[in-house]
Amino acid sequence: MQQEVLLKNSFYNIRNIYLTVAISVGYLLLSALLVGFKTDQLVLIFIFNALFFISKGTRRFILGFSIFIVYWILFDYMKAFPNYLFNQVHIEDLYSLEKKLFGVHSHGLILTPNEYWKINSNAFLDVLTGFFYLMWVPVPLAFATYLFFKNKEQFVQFSLTFVWVNLLGFVVYYAFPAAPPWYVQEHGFEFIAKTAGNTAGLARFDHFFGITLFHGIYSKGSNVFAAMPSLHSSYPVIVVYYGLKNRLGKINIFFFTVMLGIWFSAVYTSHHYTLDVLAGVICAFLGIISFNYLIHHTKLKRLIATMISAIGN
Repeated sequence: MQQEVLLKNSFYNIRNIYLTVAISVGYLLLSALLVGFKTDQLVLIFIFNALFFISKGTRRFILGFSIFIVYWILFDYMKAFPNYLFNQVHIEDLYSLEKKLFGVHSHGLILTPNEYWKINSNAFLDVLTGFFYLMWVPVPLAFATYLFFKNKEQFVQFSLTFVWVNLLGFVVYYAFPAAPPWYVQEHGFEFIAKTAGNTAGLARFDHFFGITLFHGIYSKGSNVFAAMPSLHSSYPVIVVYYGLKNRLGKINIFFFTVMLGIWFSAVYTSHHYTLDVLAGVICAFLGIISFNYLIHHTKLKRLIATMISAIGN
């Protein structure tokens, strides 16, 4: 009896082993069914299980960052349910509205900002915007890591806000499928289902350094017709908000610079219209405001307390 109690309360108890194995196998089987088997899935399973069983500290860490893992899995599974199957894809109307609202006069023509920058691109901006666009993942994750060790409550709130903004964005993806600027540049206004991802202007960054970094990233894109809102533009807004909330001082200047850089890069590289960027910013604001409302008017605060307890010291 005493041995059973010790086994149950030990770090490597049977319940934890069965649960992690079940989750791991279930994830692999569901992934194979929905999007096909990929080595990335095995890497994810290995990282999760390794950190879960190495020590108490790493277990708390991976449990906290499971919020981001859930986001990654949901994003990946979008491949199985293309948004163009549910609503009409907006191509020409979005292009025309962009030109009407933000058109640039150049040599007697009215161009979209994407078209203007494609014609007037240069190596300096190619490299600069490439580096800015690479920051959309590392900066939020690095900030989340800082909050994890500095302030567990702020970490949980930041992480949940991040996922909540993404969920709002996913709803818009399916309600308003939208083609990116590069699609019009490559295919015109004709809708072509199952169009492969494209590096667009970021190909110039790859070419400058003689690498295939962005090509590798965008070949794995979940959905070409999910350009609005630009969630790339949403993420730095969340970072800036929580950076200001936590009074990080001069580091907020860096966050603010990254935010502006990503916004410009999205347009410069023809991955998003200005309208997409604005929609991403609005999505972030709505997500932050609604999340704060839910904390004060629902049981979300209890959930946050439970999560803090699970990853706390």
